Order: sequence, then C-alpha cells, then structure tokens
Amino acid sequence: MDKRVAKKEWSLSMRANHWLMALSIFILIPTGFYIYDPFTVGAGETIDKFLMGHMRYVHILFGTLLTFTFIWRIYMMFFSRFHADFKDFFAWTNIPNFWKQIKFYALISEEKPAHTHLYGPLQSIAYGGLIIMWLLIVVTGLILMGANHDAGLISLVDAGLRPLGNAIGGLAVVRYIHHILTWLIILFIAVHLYMAFWYDVVFKEGTVSSMISGRVFNKIEE
Repeated sequence: MDKRVAKKEWSLSMRANHWLMALSIFILIPTGFYIYDPFTVGAGETIDKFLMGHMRYVHILFGTLLTFTFIWRIYMMFFSRFHADFKDFFAWTNIPNFWKQIKFYALISEEKPAHTHLYGPLQSIAYGGLIIMWLLIVVTGLILMGANHDAGLISLVDAGLRPLGNAIGGLAVVRYIHHILTWLIILFIAVHLYMAFWYDVVFKEGTVSSMISGRVFNKIEE
C-alpha cells in the first residue's frame, strides 16, 4: 500500500469562495436560459402568472452573490495569507514545465510535471481565463440589470456602466456577449469536472475531496 502524507492545499476562505461561486453559477445558468428563452409557462389565468418575474429575481439575487464572491476572490489574489495568489496565475511562464504538462496530458510522456506554483501551467491559463470570463459576465450582467432603472442603487450601476454598454453596441450586443460567456463557462465546468476526477483517479491524491477537506494526500517516495 502506498504511503501518503496529508498536505493542506486549500484554505477555508478559498473553499468557501469556490462553493459559493459554484452555487451561484448552477442557479444562474438555468434561470438565465429561461430569461433568454421562456420555454414554459404555468397553467391558469395570465394575471396570476409571474414566473418570469420570479426567474429574474432569483437570477439577479445570485448574480449579486456571484459579483461579491468574484470581488472576494480578486481580493484574495493580492491579500490572502495562504497561497493561490496572483503569482500562481503565471505558472504558464515556466515554458519547459508547460510543454512537459502538455505531453503528460496528451499521454505522450509519463513524466508528471512539477508544480512550482499551486496551479500547473495549463491550470494557470485555464483559471486565468476563467477570471477574465467572470469579470466580463459580471460587468455585462450589471449592465443588463441596471438598464431602465432611474432610482435606487441599481440606477447608480446603470449610470456608471451605461457608457460602456453603449460603446459595446447597446443592450442587444451586451446580452449576446453575456449569453456566449455562459456557454464558455459551461464548457469550462465540463472540462474542469472531467480533469478533477481524472486526476483523482490516476494519482489518488484526493483532489476532488480536497475542496471540502482542504487537504490532498501526496505519495511519499521511498
């Protein structure tokens, strides 16, 4: 039996941030698709139906949660006392290790690439891209949320982001970008889940459970 040692991989704040983001996106995706294309309506009189209103409310609620968890993640990139800070997103700059990881995942080489950062080179590109997608989907979501609001805090969001929305091409273009970003995030989630489970099965380090316990189990070389 392999001898393994537990190593702390994720702080409590990182795990909480991860699961709040996951919760937000899994609520935002179905509600967003309904807003984009209302595929069902309830039975009964039209005056008694408010499904779209409920969907918009839930979508905006969890969109706000996603916005604050995104700001929290950016804060941790620069001020966290644990790792997973902004330097880890530049692991791809280690070119020899970058190509080593590509060959490893392509099953060309059996040599496992060293993790000189928390993320491997390909992970740093993927998560860096995810941060950019989060930023864009939050900004486009805020533009759409603030549209046509003339009072309250949302009107301030509208006033601040309306010039950007107009520069992009108006609400129709912003809505289209928001929709495309949703599909890109769905693609990321599919790849992310596959790679997490694949890595866990191959190396048996508890990669998946580490986002709950915070620890991985590294093999001791004898």
